[in-house]
Amino acid sequence: MSNKGVDQTLVLIKPDALKNSLTGYLLSQFSEFHTGLRFAGTKVVHVSRMLAEEHYTEHRGKTFYPALIEYIMGLAHFPGEPHRQRVIAIVYQGPDAVEKVRETSGPTNPHVAREKKPGCIRSLGTVVPLTNEEGEVIGQRMDNLIHASATPQEAEREIKLWFKPNDIPPCLRIYAPQQSQEPFYYNNGGLSTTYEPGSTCLFAPGDTAWESDLHALHLIQLGLPAPCTLQTVVAKYLVNEAGEGS
Repeated sequence: MSNKGVDQTLVLIKPDALKNSLTGYLLSQFSEFHTGLRFAGTKVVHVSRMLAEEHYTEHRGKTFYPALIEYIMGLAHFPGEPHRQRVIAIVYQGPDAVEKVRETSGPTNPHVAREKKPGCIRSLGTVVPLTNEEGEVIGQRMDNLIHASATPQEAEREIKLWFKPNDIPPCLRIYAPQQSQEPFYYNNGGLSTTYEPGSTCLFAPGDTAWESDLHALHLIQLGLPAPCTLQTVVAKYLVNEAGEGS
């Protein structure tokens, strides 16, 4: 890691915030004037199912998991409107970035936020009951407007999941990038260093990637245990690509 002493965190402005035209309000709450934090990177993302599942991988198998995936993909708030299904991903940088953003955001549950910290961002959200085919309540989905990394370790994982190195100016990167020395292709869930029809080029020689991503790909290529899955690496490099899938 370079730029020691500088912290970064990920913020996602979710589809419910976009639907309610809260983007300007949220940006003002996180502004440098209020928090001392600055933008390091920002992008509009059409969230593929692969990216959504990687982002919420710790919730896989839970009752609310399918609804959570539909929520972050924009399917819950903009059904049948793919041109409106997106999130705004932002990297904020500055001292104690994770803690400052979490403090401004408030508790994860909007009901708890309204009770314990009225006026915080998530106090404007809501909780949606989830029902089964018989109409019985089986869980709940928290429409809490934004995602904010919980720890510095989580921030690194999430920033590297949502942003490629070249999405962030070199002087603002705090995680090590590296140039690929060989090509890598993705096709039908597999990894290859040679092109086959239907393959997607993840990296060409000379392309910049996160050092940790290239390390993981080399291990996967050799059939060795890797610190993350192939899908974790692939998800971000297919962001906003035509044919990335829903």
